[in-house]
Amino acid sequence: MEQPTAMNTLSQILEKLRLKGKDNELKMSDHGKMQSKSLGKIYKPEDLTIVKTYRFEGDSDPADNSVLYLLEDQDKNIGYILDAYGIYSDNEGPSFDDFLKKIPTENRDEQELFC
Repeated sequence: MEQPTAMNTLSQILEKLRLKGKDNELKMSDHGKMQSKSLGKIYKPEDLTIVKTYRFEGDSDPADNSVLYLLEDQDKNIGYILDAYGIYSDNEGPSFDDFLKKIPTENRDEQELFC
């Protein structure tokens, strides 16, 4: 019988990333690419792979929904993109959604990512 996995909060995952030195946030640049200021890199979708996705839903506010994408670049650096979904899902604009759709996905185990 499969054991249930423990639920994580957004702040717990972000803290794990910080403690492992993998708290590289990627944000959309003005030129339609993702940028990591902490790594000093700019990425096209094909430069990244989504390796884990976490969805968070607010208990008391249905508008308090977010998704955290863990990404790996070609140099094996881990970073993340944080996005709202639901009522606030269009706050980044269509270029953000188009960029995300073009990133390949390779689901990895959390243990592997936080080693």
